[in-house]
Amino acid sequence: MESLALTHHASMWAKKIVKITGDEVDGIVLDEYEAVHQVLGVADTWWRGADSLVAIYSGEAEALSFPRGRTALIYSGLDEWGLRGGVKDGGS
Repeated sequence: MESLALTHHASMWAKKIVKITGDEVDGIVLDEYEAVHQVLGVADTWWRGADSLVAIYSGEAEALSFPRGRTALIYSGLDEWGLRGGVKDGGS
């Protein structure tokens, strides 16, 4: 449920959304990002950067042995409200 809420929030506030699929998902560099623990799941993971959120969806691709089905959405151009929606560090 939290992941769905974050998807809605990010899509409302992002200035740009980029969709990446298949093997290109491996090319996303997350060194400067932190995991968003409130939405950490088996099927998807979220990462927070300086002005962007990255959602990586791989559960369906793994369950169906279909790696090309992996998808990532990069929500960029977010301000503090867009990145956190009022949630403080360490909070939920």
